[in-house]
Amino acid sequence: MERENTMAQKILFVCLGNICRSPAAEGVFRDMVPEAETDSAGTGGWHVGEPPYGPMQEAARARGYDLSDLRARKFKAQDFDRYDLIVGMDEDNLSNMERLRPAGNDTPVRLFTDYAPDAGADAVPDPYYTRDFDGALSLIEACAKGLRDSLRI
Repeated sequence: MERENTMAQKILFVCLGNICRSPAAEGVFRDMVPEAETDSAGTGGWHVGEPPYGPMQEAARARGYDLSDLRARKFKAQDFDRYDLIVGMDEDNLSNMERLRPAGNDTPVRLFTDYAPDAGADAVPDPYYTRDFDGALSLIEACAKGLRDSLRI
């Protein structure tokens, strides 16, 4: 994948509820690129204020990632102005975010799996439903490495 033409340093990771995939992506990426400013959000607001889902925290901790300080929040239109790059875990996330895009805003919104084309996935499956937390983390790690390599941080 080509390098992003932005010096993306503020990156937002987005999934559905912000308790599994996006906080894991934030935790993995901030470990890989501590100088980047990261956050995560969900397109739904069911879990606002909650920590990441217990089984996801356990799987992440087993790989050396601490997600315990993260709390779920809902994605909002203002996020387009606050971040240099917004990364969604699946196409539904991207569609839901695009509905909130302010007119004239050109903040890049990308699918996370675009950064790991060799992984053969078109989305990061939601382990809340699949129960495959380790599989989701392996894909998230591959995507995070690809994102890191694409940026000029």
